[in-house]
Amino acid sequence: LLLLIWLPGATALLPRPRWTVSAGRSGVASLRMSSQEGLSRKERFWREVEGNLRMMGQAQELRRVYKFVLTAKGQLPAPEGLAEYHMPCEEFVEDLTAKPWWEPGDFPWMEKLEEQAPAISKELESYYSQQTGSFVCDSAQRQVMGEGWSAVRLQRMGVWREENTQNFPVTTEILKGLDIPFAVRGVMFARQVPDSGVAPHSDARNFILTTHLGLKVPSDPTKAWIQVGAERRNWEQNKALVFDTCFQHSTGNESEEDRLVLIIDFWHPELSPVERNALQMIYDVRNKYDGKLVRATENDKGKDAPASTGGFFDAVKNIFGG
Repeated sequence: LLLLIWLPGATALLPRPRWTVSAGRSGVASLRMSSQEGLSRKERFWREVEGNLRMMGQAQELRRVYKFVLTAKGQLPAPEGLAEYHMPCEEFVEDLTAKPWWEPGDFPWMEKLEEQAPAISKELESYYSQQTGSFVCDSAQRQVMGEGWSAVRLQRMGVWREENTQNFPVTTEILKGLDIPFAVRGVMFARQVPDSGVAPHSDARNFILTTHLGLKVPSDPTKAWIQVGAERRNWEQNKALVFDTCFQHSTGNESEEDRLVLIIDFWHPELSPVERNALQMIYDVRNKYDGKLVRATENDKGKDAPASTGGFFDAVKNIFGG
């Protein structure tokens, strides 16, 4: 039996396999093929994703996610940038506002986060004074991030890391108590040491926004900056910056002090709850297939992953297209 999915400019015929059901973190029941004989890992991955989407129903509301799948598979053309410095990859959701900078006031939970910044900063300062070695450069793109960038991850790929959150009970409780629409990429404390910077790059996914909460800003804040698109801004103590990392961005710390921020990735506000849930499901399945490989790449601190605009999926690029 063939299932016909129609989208403008593309037609995909998907064989309907037999499935068994299991639970997933996204709240969407995950489907597993009863028989996967003869299928490649990539084919198994996409069949599981497509089966999950069919089981979710709501095909009209999920049209953009179905198109996301076809673009990620290479069955639709790769997207083009919507503005100067906008550099999306094949993991793309259409018709989302694309602008380098957003105002913190656009997000109701941001004011409460800033109100809690002193408590978060106090807990981080206590930890940092004793555990600076726990900050590591575990990014797959170390040449981009540079020797001066390091982080402690509280959440990665949708999973809270208990080995780190146990050291930050106050921060973790605050974050989980706010109505933050956490996206799949992560939550972390990030350090930028003096006289270092992150090279210009794009994280390439247009459906995720990022906030930086300033927790330890140099005494001369003009010495520490982040540029997104053509505009450069400075961090402020206990204040949030919100931007779209699908735009080319870079950072610099020209001071003699460390700069520390809390980074939170969250869903683009123009995604519906159903779309967020479907995207979370896709990345949950991806994590099931290749989470161990990504973590191995992160932990191999002496090597760089191949350069790519794919960013988060560098270690598993063979799944998405190719």
